[in-house]
This record gives sequence, structure tokens and C-alpha cells, in this order.
Amino acid sequence: MVDIFYPLQWIADKLTYDVFGIAPDTHLAASVNFIIYDVMKIFVLLAVMIFVVSYIRTYVTPEKTRKVLGGKTGLQYHLLASLFGAVTPFCSCSSVPLFIGFVEAGIPLGVTFSFLITSPLVNEAAVAALWATIGLKATLIYTVSGILLGVFGGYIIGLLKMEKYVADFVYKIKVGDQNRKPEALRIKERFAIAFDNVKDIVEKVWIYVIVGVTLGGIFHGYAPEGILAEYAGKDNLLAVPIAVVIGVPLYSNVMGMIPIVESLIGKGLPVGTALAFLMAVTALSLPEMIILKKVLKKELIGAFVLIVTASIIFTGYLFNIIL
Repeated sequence: MVDIFYPLQWIADKLTYDVFGIAPDTHLAASVNFIIYDVMKIFVLLAVMIFVVSYIRTYVTPEKTRKVLGGKTGLQYHLLASLFGAVTPFCSCSSVPLFIGFVEAGIPLGVTFSFLITSPLVNEAAVAALWATIGLKATLIYTVSGILLGVFGGYIIGLLKMEKYVADFVYKIKVGDQNRKPEALRIKERFAIAFDNVKDIVEKVWIYVIVGVTLGGIFHGYAPEGILAEYAGKDNLLAVPIAVVIGVPLYSNVMGMIPIVESLIGKGLPVGTALAFLMAVTALSLPEMIILKKVLKKELIGAFVLIVTASIIFTGYLFNIIL
């Protein structure tokens, strides 16, 4: 199989060994080569996938989504909301305003949670970065799992009938003109929007990518071999819940976590345990909880955290079995 990223590896090798003059087979060489290669590869995939998804997104507006999902129940609508969450901006906090808009528009609470759960977990940037770092198979499994996590997490919340735990003012908000039809865009304009989104998103995440890759590179080059496999390896039955419990109170952009997760896997941490940690950090961030506290009561937030935490633990174990 042809490695489409071979030119990037060649550049990384040239810079590491020839330009910087770092001796091969050293910890420093391993770290520097890792950092240069991963930064280039992630940015290439980010640009391509953000452009493609952004172009498609010009045909799908929040207003159209609300019209499709408003007042609807059933797993198929949870799936639609989860899929929409997969193509929205990847910051969990930026998903909250749309979440409020969906509730206001009459979309069932459980369906809105399907969107809220999946949005920070799955997006074009995360898929691109995961593909670049852990391979296509694991990325596909992660993507499907993230979407299903939103579907069933939202479905369970819907069954609990917790609408009374949403602040009353949320149902009274009117977001924009619901009857206004978006202006038809020409292909040239859609391309321009896609290019602008690439620029906007890359400007927002580049520092997370570089910092995350650098930390991952340091860990990749200097961490003792097998140390994580010993303490959180597949033989430790509690490794997944421990990783999730540690990840829940933390907060990081998914782009900053992926290179670190790659290094953890490279040092012996099972894939499922590492990805469960990634999900916990990105899907249950403290800033998101703080924002939600303004529109949801503690009972509903608690149910949301418990359901998603349990689902992530289950997914982590499933990953470890499959991978």
C-alpha cells in the first residue's frame, strides 16, 4: 500500500537529521521527527477535510435542521441530530447556543442532547487528526462510536422526561427569523465560504495542534517504554474507568489531545483506554458544564454527565476488544 504521507516523512527526516544535525536513534531525534511529521500531516488533513465538510455545510443550515427535527421523536431523529453534531464546530462550548436554539424551536430535549454529545467528539478536524495519528480503522471506529454515543445518550435522556429541569427562559427565546430563507449561493460563493472556514478554524486550533503535538512528541521520545502498559494495560480491568474519571474534570480542545493520545498508545496504553480518555476530556468539559448551568438545572446536568461517562467507559472496553 502506498503511503500518501511519505513526502512529509521525507521532509521530517531531512529536517531532523540533515538540517538540524540530530543523531538518529536518540530520544531527541525521535521527539523532533515525531513533532515535525505530525504537525505537517495534521495540517494537511485539516485543510482538506475542513474544506470538504464546510462546502457541504453550505447546503445545511440550523433552520433547516430545526424544521426537520422539530417535535419529532424516535431513534432516527436522534441519529439525524447526532450526524448534524458531527459537522458542527468542534468546541463543546460553541455547541451550547445551537443546543438552546433547538430546545426553543421545539426539538425534543433528548434529540438536542444527541447533538450536544456528538458535536465536540466528532467533526472534520478530529477525524482528520485521528486519521493522521492512529490510522483509518481506529478513526472509523471512533467516529461511528461517537455518533452512536450521541444517539443512545440522547435517547436515554429523552426517556427520563427531564424537560422540567430546563430553565423556563430557554423556551421563550426566539433565535433569529425562523421564516427567513437563506439566500441561494453560487458555487463560487460556496468555495469562498469553505476557504474562509479553513482559514478561520486553522487560526483557532493551530496553537492546540502545535502544543499538543509537542507534548506528544516529548512523551513519544522520552517516556520509558511500557510504563503505561504496566499500570494501565489491557490486563488492568479498571484502566478504562480510571482514565475516564481522570479525564472528566479536565478540559482541552480535541486537537490538543489527539497527539498526546497517539503517544500514549505508542507507549503501550490500549487504544480503547486512550480514546476513552480523549472522549471524557472533550465531551464533558468544565467550561461546557458552566455554560449549561445557566440553562439547565443540576439534576439534568448530573444525568447528562453520568450517562455520557458510563457510555464512554463502555465504548472504551469495546474499543479494547475490537482493536
